[in-house]
Amino acid sequence: MELLLLHYPFTFLLIAVLILCWRYPTFKYFFKMTFYQVWIFTISFLVVILALPRGRSFENIKILRTAILTVKYALGVKIVVKGKENLRTKKPCVLVLNHQNSLDVMVIMQMIPNRCVPIGKKEILYMGPFGLACWFSGIVFIDRKKREESIAVLTEMAHTMRKDNFHVLIFPEGTRNHSGSMLPFKRGAFQLAVRAQVPIVPVVISSYNSFYSQKEKRFTSGTSTIQILPPVETVGLSSDDVPKLTEQVRDSMMNAYQRISGMTNGGSHE
Repeated sequence: MELLLLHYPFTFLLIAVLILCWRYPTFKYFFKMTFYQVWIFTISFLVVILALPRGRSFENIKILRTAILTVKYALGVKIVVKGKENLRTKKPCVLVLNHQNSLDVMVIMQMIPNRCVPIGKKEILYMGPFGLACWFSGIVFIDRKKREESIAVLTEMAHTMRKDNFHVLIFPEGTRNHSGSMLPFKRGAFQLAVRAQVPIVPVVISSYNSFYSQKEKRFTSGTSTIQILPPVETVGLSSDDVPKLTEQVRDSMMNAYQRISGMTNGGSHE
C-alpha cells in the first residue's frame, strides 16, 4: 500500500474516490457537486481568454456553451431535447424556462440557440470568473430589488431585439424552485414579448429527482429531458392581455413538466 501511494499518488487517489463514491452515496453527492462547481469556475477562465479578442458579445455564448456542456459526461448526465423544430426560426423570440437549481446552467446549454441573450440576476456578475465569462457572453444582468430599473432594461431590449435579431432567455419564476412544481410566473418576460410583438417559446426542463436530490444528498447518473413547446404568438396583443398570457403559458409548461417528469395527477417527486 505504501509503495502504491508513494509511486502512484494520483492513481491511489482516483481509486479511493471511486470506492468512496460506490460505498457512500452522500460522499458521491458532495464530490460530484464540488467537481461540477470547480469545473464551471475553472473553465470560465478559458472562456474569458477566448472571448477577449471579440469583447462582450452574445456571439461568445457559443464558447460558453461548449465549455460548460462537456461536464455532463463526467457527471453521467444525459440530456435529451424534444421539440427542436419549435426553435428552428431565424426570427427573434422570448424563451421562458422553469428554474430548479444550479444544474440548469449545464442543461440549458444543450438547447440554447445562437444569438441568444439570457437574462440573469445581478448577483451572478460577482461570482468571480464565471460572472466575468457570463458578462463576456452578453448575458444581461438585472437587479430584482430595483423594479423600475429592471423594467427599463426589458423595455430597451424590446426596442432592440427585433432590430438586431436576437433571442432573449428568461426564467419567469425569478428564482430557483426546489418544490417539484413551478412558482407563479413574473410577467416581465411576457411584457417584453408583447412590446416587441415576438413569439414566446416555452421550454420545460424535467425534474432532476430521478438522479439528483439536494434534500436526500443524492446524485447518480440519469437523464434530463428538455421539451420545447410550440411558439405562442403575441402579434396584436397588448399589455392588458399579459396576465392571461402568463397563466396560459404557465399552465402549458406545468402540464409538460408533469408529463416529461413522469408525474401523475399533478403529484410531485418531492
